[in-house]
Amino acid sequence: MSIFTHLVVGTNDPEASCAFYDATFGALGIVGNRMGERAYYGDYANGFFSVGPPRDGKPATFANGGTIGLGAKNQAEVDAWHAAGLAHGGTCDGPPGRRDMAENKLYGAYLRDPTGNKLCAFTTNVED
Repeated sequence: MSIFTHLVVGTNDPEASCAFYDATFGALGIVGNRMGERAYYGDYANGFFSVGPPRDGKPATFANGGTIGLGAKNQAEVDAWHAAGLAHGGTCDGPPGRRDMAENKLYGAYLRDPTGNKLCAFTTNVED
């Protein structure tokens, strides 16, 4: 069982955000689907990620200090994820590269989506 059932981020521009997430999740081999102005990636059984306008009608904001981490199979997938995000309206918040944290060897990258939500993709499958 996953620790999470779902993650949801808001957007003020559904088309830009959906294009960003279609591209970045696609780079990780995850296909989404749309329901109106919302996009969903994953499923109820294993957990899903969703993006759309806030249901209360107020402007979307991002979490200061918040980061959503995504798993990647290898370094090439992290690189593809980062490139897809940059090509679809995201901004770099940390280029792809090795991050050695304690005894863990990690390779990852950080992006901000078109609304400013911070995401990272990491793999532990690191080439020496």
